[in-house]
Amino acid sequence: MRYGFIIDNRKCIGCHACTTACKAEHQVPVGVNRTWVKYTEKGTFPDSRRVFSVMRCNHCTDAPCVEICPVEALFIRDDGIVDFDNRRCIGCKSCMQACPYDALYIDPETNTAAKCNYCAHRIDIGLEPACVNVCPEHAIISGDMDDPESEIAQLLGREQVVARKASKGTRPNLFYIDGDEAALNPMEAPRSTDYMWSQQARGVGHYAKAAEELAWSNDDVVAAVLEATGLATAPEHAPQKSIGAVLGTYGAEKARRAYDAPDKGILWGWEVSGYVLTKAIAAGAFLIAFLGWLTGKSSGLAEANQWWTLGLSLGFLGATGLLLIKDLDRPDRFLNVLLRPQWRSWLVKGGYSITLYGGLLTLWGLSMWFGWEPLMQPLMWVTAVLAVVVAIYTAFLFAQAKGRDFWQSPSLALHMLVHSIMAGAAALAIVGVVLGNGPEWMGFLRTLLLAGIGLNLFTLATELLTTHPTEEARYTVELITRGSYRNRFWWGAVVLGNIVPLALLAWGGANATLIALAGAIVLVGIYLTETIWVEAPQRVPLS
Repeated sequence: MRYGFIIDNRKCIGCHACTTACKAEHQVPVGVNRTWVKYTEKGTFPDSRRVFSVMRCNHCTDAPCVEICPVEALFIRDDGIVDFDNRRCIGCKSCMQACPYDALYIDPETNTAAKCNYCAHRIDIGLEPACVNVCPEHAIISGDMDDPESEIAQLLGREQVVARKASKGTRPNLFYIDGDEAALNPMEAPRSTDYMWSQQARGVGHYAKAAEELAWSNDDVVAAVLEATGLATAPEHAPQKSIGAVLGTYGAEKARRAYDAPDKGILWGWEVSGYVLTKAIAAGAFLIAFLGWLTGKSSGLAEANQWWTLGLSLGFLGATGLLLIKDLDRPDRFLNVLLRPQWRSWLVKGGYSITLYGGLLTLWGLSMWFGWEPLMQPLMWVTAVLAVVVAIYTAFLFAQAKGRDFWQSPSLALHMLVHSIMAGAAALAIVGVVLGNGPEWMGFLRTLLLAGIGLNLFTLATELLTTHPTEEARYTVELITRGSYRNRFWWGAVVLGNIVPLALLAWGGANATLIALAGAIVLVGIYLTETIWVEAPQRVPLS
């Protein structure tokens, strides 16, 4: 048994009856939708066409939202329906990042994830989903695709159908008859601020933005028209090229959105960028001390340095945990990650890695305090391995977020590890000035910072210059290098975060103060880089 949907675009009239029925059936709050109708227009009036496309959960056979969910709030039933239990959900928004179809949202009333669940409660008693019952044109067909006698199975066998983003490998169970690429591929008609009801745009959870912040008022439309006719100047905040939508001057082949659901905005914000930095310091500080011990830099393991290393690692590990909890829309349930784990999720693996790493650091501190010398050497090796895992696990979590193509980069793990080495060396360099460390140790930190910056520039170039397989990933690179993030990337991440400290380290030699200053700038550069790497892929529309 495998339930699925067919949307027959030959019949859909864009009446929104399905959206309304879904909202009524599930008490879906205003501003979010489990199912909605997207309008896409092609051509220039009068030679134009409007396409209606019903959007919703695809009930994938290999659902990435289920794989990434850390608490089994999302699960696949025996009949193939992807359902959810909001009593478990912690509001981490990982499922929203993993879904290539933009099907999930955060319920503003419960602060938990929700989506179309195929009206599972109706299916269980032999009824069809509410949207199927209410559609006046029978444009939505549901049923068991494995039953050859069912209408949906017969349509699949008789009609040519398409699925959204089949290349993602999710094996979606939502199909379209007469599906239009301009409507099903979000990059064909990107989001803008100049189509009908686009002022609905808002964020979710604690990133919610007031609609008026993103709206383009009627006065702005009038001003844009006057500007186009040479009678006035358009307002500074009016979107570029918007006059094309007002006057109907789009090219014949240009597709544009005319109606859509609200944009969910940035789901993972500064908390995630901050946690990547604090995690890098927590892992990197110990790794630097380990490398100092491994290479025989005796001053690197002087007693004061050992305690400072322990303090930095534990302190920033605690800050990492606090930021992770703060990012949750249901922080009261954060223990579900450890007590109700779903082991395929890298959020769970990361949570346990952080916990074990903190335990090993504590044991290392006890060993130093009580002088348990026989335990020190094996403990250093085991803790170093856990530090590497803590440094890079976020790369694997991002890789599970299949909705964001740029995060699928195979070099992201190296990116995270290099940042940990840089962050650890930078933090210990700042501490070294306070402790008055000798030239041997400060020189060792300087060497690691120089090597780290060089490797970091190479990694950034690899991530941005290698051929990207999807249009979404290429669009993200354009955003970073030539789009809205270009100044933060080139002047902040590259020049300030890498070139300036590289010059200070090269020019200052063994000067401890300059090494510490370079370290402080490196930390700023890492945060700026991580902010861009976290935010930019989320600007790419998924539906």
